[in-house]
Amino acid sequence: MVFTAAERLHLGAEAEVWSGQWFDQPAVSKQRRARAWRHPHLDHRLGVRRMISEARLLIRLRKNGMSVPPVLDMDLASGRLIIGLVPGRPLIEVLNDPTTTRETMEALLRRVGAEIRQLHRWAVTHGDLSTNNILVDGEHVHLIDFGLASIEYDVERYGIDLHVLDEILSASHPNWEGAIECAVEGYVQADHALGPVPVLKGGAVPGADEVNARLEDIRTRVRYHG
Repeated sequence: MVFTAAERLHLGAEAEVWSGQWFDQPAVSKQRRARAWRHPHLDHRLGVRRMISEARLLIRLRKNGMSVPPVLDMDLASGRLIIGLVPGRPLIEVLNDPTTTRETMEALLRRVGAEIRQLHRWAVTHGDLSTNNILVDGEHVHLIDFGLASIEYDVERYGIDLHVLDEILSASHPNWEGAIECAVEGYVQADHALGPVPVLKGGAVPGADEVNARLEDIRTRVRYHG
């Protein structure tokens, strides 16, 4: 595997992530980290399964026109996945930038919501919609880090995806009041613009209005039990 590391981007419990070059192309290496508390064979098998799942989902989404990282290479034995480097600033940086105006924030989060709805229309939930995993490149929004993503048809899973973003925006960006409402507005408008949700092999994906209603239900449950 030809990858030249340049800068470590993230060191997490699941993986170590580096930017660098794959041949002459900007790329990102995700090196799976062993979990010492698991049996080595089980740990390797689970890690390989997750890596293959992530690669398949990225290929599925790119095939259907979504702006997600391309899969460049994969080494099952060592647990490494090489993907293309996607341009842009993390959403967390844009929202924390003192030069970002409210008008810019509202328009940006509507685009974020629309991009998430595009993802959901292909029956994929992200699993970790933090403002670190959303990149802003001019007028374009890119979703990254699909390590926890999965194919789903249950409306609850879609509602939870949006609720993760809701919680992140509330906790990390409380100065932007109404941020999640802007994202949900873009999410719902995307369905209206794109038309009926396609029926996929696994079944029908819940509509945006249904997911929004479930988000409100989840928020109510969290407040009640909290």
